[in-house]
Amino acid sequence: MQKISVLLFLVWVCFLFYAGIALFTSGFLLTRLELTNRSSCQEPPGPGSLPWGSRGEPGACWMASRFSRVVLVLIDALRFDFVQPQRSYGPGEPSVPLPFRGKLGTLQRILKLQPHHARLYQSKADPPTTTMQRLKALTTGSLPTFIDAGNNFASYAIVEDNLIKQFTSAGRRMVFMGDDTWKDLFPGAFSQAFFFPSFNVKDLHTVDNGILEHLYPTMDSGEWDVLIAHFLGVDHCGHKHGPHHPEMAKKLSQMDQVIQGVVERLEKDTLLVVIGDHGMTKNGDHGGDSELEIATALFLYSPTALFPRSPPEEPEVVPQISLVPTLALLLGLPIPFGNIGEVIAELFSEVEDPQPHSSALAQASALHLNAQQVSRFLHTYSAAAQDLQVKELHRLHNLFSKASADYQRLLQSPQGAKAALQTVITELQHFLRGVRAMCIESWARFSLVRMAGGAALLAAACFLCLLVSQWATSPGFYLHLLLVPVAWGLAGVIVCAGLLACAGLKLDPVVLGAMAAMGSLLPFLWKAWASWGSKRPLAALLPNPGPVLLLLLIRFAALFSDSFVVAEARATHFLLGSFILLLVAQLHWEGKLLPPKLFTTPRLGFSAPTGPSQHNGIHALGLGVGLLLCIRLAGLFHRCPEETPACHSSPWLSPLASIVGGRVKNLWYGACVGALVAMLVVVRLWLGRYANLKSPEPPVLFVRWGLPLMALGTAAYWALASGADEAPPRLRALVAGASVVLPRAVAGLAASGLMLLLWRPVTVLAKATIGAPRTRTVLTPFSGPPTSQADLDYVVPQIYRHMQEEFRGRLERTKSQGPLTVAAYQLGSVYSAAMVMALTLLAFPLLLLHAERISLVFLLLFLQSFLLLHLLAAGIPITTSGPFTVPWQSVSAWALMATQTFYSTGHQPVFPAIHWHAAFVGFPEGHGSSTWMPALLVGANTFASHLLFAVGCPLLLLWPFLCESQGSRKRRQPPWNESEARVRPEEEEELLMEMRLRDAPHHFNVALLQLGLKYLFVLGIQILACALAASILRRHLMVWKVFAPKFIFEAMGFIVSSVGLFLGQALVMRVDGAVSSWFQQLVLAQQR
Repeated sequence: MQKISVLLFLVWVCFLFYAGIALFTSGFLLTRLELTNRSSCQEPPGPGSLPWGSRGEPGACWMASRFSRVVLVLIDALRFDFVQPQRSYGPGEPSVPLPFRGKLGTLQRILKLQPHHARLYQSKADPPTTTMQRLKALTTGSLPTFIDAGNNFASYAIVEDNLIKQFTSAGRRMVFMGDDTWKDLFPGAFSQAFFFPSFNVKDLHTVDNGILEHLYPTMDSGEWDVLIAHFLGVDHCGHKHGPHHPEMAKKLSQMDQVIQGVVERLEKDTLLVVIGDHGMTKNGDHGGDSELEIATALFLYSPTALFPRSPPEEPEVVPQISLVPTLALLLGLPIPFGNIGEVIAELFSEVEDPQPHSSALAQASALHLNAQQVSRFLHTYSAAAQDLQVKELHRLHNLFSKASADYQRLLQSPQGAKAALQTVITELQHFLRGVRAMCIESWARFSLVRMAGGAALLAAACFLCLLVSQWATSPGFYLHLLLVPVAWGLAGVIVCAGLLACAGLKLDPVVLGAMAAMGSLLPFLWKAWASWGSKRPLAALLPNPGPVLLLLLIRFAALFSDSFVVAEARATHFLLGSFILLLVAQLHWEGKLLPPKLFTTPRLGFSAPTGPSQHNGIHALGLGVGLLLCIRLAGLFHRCPEETPACHSSPWLSPLASIVGGRVKNLWYGACVGALVAMLVVVRLWLGRYANLKSPEPPVLFVRWGLPLMALGTAAYWALASGADEAPPRLRALVAGASVVLPRAVAGLAASGLMLLLWRPVTVLAKATIGAPRTRTVLTPFSGPPTSQADLDYVVPQIYRHMQEEFRGRLERTKSQGPLTVAAYQLGSVYSAAMVMALTLLAFPLLLLHAERISLVFLLLFLQSFLLLHLLAAGIPITTSGPFTVPWQSVSAWALMATQTFYSTGHQPVFPAIHWHAAFVGFPEGHGSSTWMPALLVGANTFASHLLFAVGCPLLLLWPFLCESQGSRKRRQPPWNESEARVRPEEEEELLMEMRLRDAPHHFNVALLQLGLKYLFVLGIQILACALAASILRRHLMVWKVFAPKFIFEAMGFIVSSVGLFLGQALVMRVDGAVSSWFQQLVLAQQR
């Protein structure tokens, strides 16, 4: 089997999985239809006369305006409890002041001194609680869909009707200052704008200070009608330090001064709105739907009286989108066409009219206009999209018709009963709230056909991996013959797509990809079954059920439970620990444990025993205990999901910059640097143990000198990042420059090392000596140098053994000069050495994207992998001629350890847990308009464990040969004298180790294919389970909070893992090809 066939087959299998994921996603995460209709003053929202309040008023639209100007102060991440005063503690109760409480004293003072001028509301945001989606909701009055959360990296212009468009149409002068997200959402909409970069969450002051530079002069100039100021310091402080940090108190105090300054400059016809777009979790993150994330503050104030009554003791709870219709009617604008929010009725009361009847009628008028607009939207949307619930839509239509009829009757007899007026208000509110509830449920619409097709394609791909992983070791299996129907299937799909395109039919790329996948998969399965599978029963094709497959089945079923998904971080540690104990017990019971040669060295002149060691149980127990200890220590670095309030996240996940106290910070910094040095020492010791460090090849030289430079650069960057805020003013420019140069230098060194490794992957030390004439010749079935790959594969193992004999002194030794012979070192570990160097070079830049203390987790990752590989290798027998097979338990344990490392590095499969700070490592000033680079950095941070374990997956095949038993050496008699004892060690035969794989090149390639398919199967089972869980439980209460994010993270993790697996396999094949070229050059030199 050719190497290129293996890689092509893996690419094709990955394509099947990608097509299934894309097809399922297109049916599961659909966006709602966005209407481009616009409201206008010339077109009333419904039949009937306009409210009495708008008749004869100059500039009146749907309703007479109460304000001519508005100041909107948007404080990003202004959580509701940030505006509350410090809690008063009773006698004997411990006082624990919170740094974010009581800092916005201006709001509380205004509420107390001017109760009829101001109101504080608890505004409930709709998930996802990301800034772009919240701005979209705050201007359109609609609901963003779940899939829109991905657009937070890149905001796009809003096409729906919104408040900004209405202001522009009305000729209002709009001035904006703050978050540059508004520039992308509303391009060219502002008469004057001061945009500042928003994505650098480590920068607490640039945006806020820029706003303050322009805010007060703009207000004093009076050349504005709408002033919007979007502050980001509170949000960035939450991301960087969390809400409980003293820096949060400083930021909120600054915002209090801003509000006070704005209030002092307000005129009589101006409305002040202070609002937060979303909240934040206890860790300072947001994006989900927990109570702390959706509870925001909304404060309204006017120099003139707004409310007839004093505020209630507890602030009223209102949906966040209620601000849109409220502002529109207060400012004399039409409500945006797609709004489904409900006006805040008490803002439309008649303050100066003592008659309660007049206030209630004004509220009913505003609600009726709002209801007419929403009813018009429902009628238009249902005709275009047809995805709303018909029965509920009919009920709401009847409710609106009745409320509208009752309202018209009240207008004809304004002196009607107060009870009847209140009934109309209640009916209109029920209608508006019913519409919002229906839209929330209906816009989570699904395409069941696409979801079923995607799940079926994922299941078929998993089944294919399972079957081919079993077929691959059969004598009659030839992969290149089975690739022919794949090519025919792809060609047929391309022709079909071309015909459809010529016919003018619309083609969906997702559907086309799924057609290509199925069109290539079915012929392959048919050809495979006809050529080999039909000769044996189906039961013989499947692996025997065992504890490992039972564990996979349990994990598959557990992903259907929201409780398990929430607690998966703890469950994964438990499953991995249980798996290790089961593996040790199984190896002990089956008697497959090999002697512990890592920790013993045979004495000079004596060979190691060939029989079973008396300490195999102790050896296995030591490996198992070491693994369990590493798993336990890694579990200390955990992040608690929001659904478990009793859990407390590890404080070690936060960056060193958040530590208050120089001594503690210095101790932690020393520990982090120590972990970095320990990783470097472990790698160098391992390479030195197998003598690969003595090679003069460029990659080895880079390991000697380049890796220390990378470690030094990483340590220096950590020192700057942890103390950047404490740097003297004269050194801040130097610190800022070094913060850019150091990470890029480390990444550049890593890339250079990888390129050197790809260029010269054979880390072999060759020595030419003048020896005696050869007494043994290499027998080949051909004459002259090898002319084909088959000839080369035949002669390479013989050449290697011949070189060993010459080096060990088995050839006759004479003092006379003989022909030139070559002694080669480190060929027995040439594959593993390349893999270890590649993983080390990848680990350093990935570590740089994490918080400093995660370096301890990376050290544990290396130790865990080392111990697990030795434990797994203990039960794998070494065969000379093949086939070579990696057991299921090895692949399953490797994949499970990747999941465990994902959680131990502080990640969770939810959007609020994404480490956004990684986007600014090496780019502290942001990325400008670029979105792919921050997405790449954040993705590398999130899926670092998936990438490392996937690239290192071939080690599962190579490690048993690397750990070849010392008992395979020829038994020797003890030396008779001291001189003989000094000679005998040099005469021992060197172990073949990984060179045994070259004895059977076909089996080597098959083993790589089988390993890749098994790993893809284990990962595919997880993504299939997540897809089925999200599909079956699509109406579950926790679908958008638990199952949908889990599916998205598993899908992205699978894509990253598959790419890493391909790179790891390609690296092994590159080393194998380089070894063949090296031997070929050696043969040609010998012929000459």
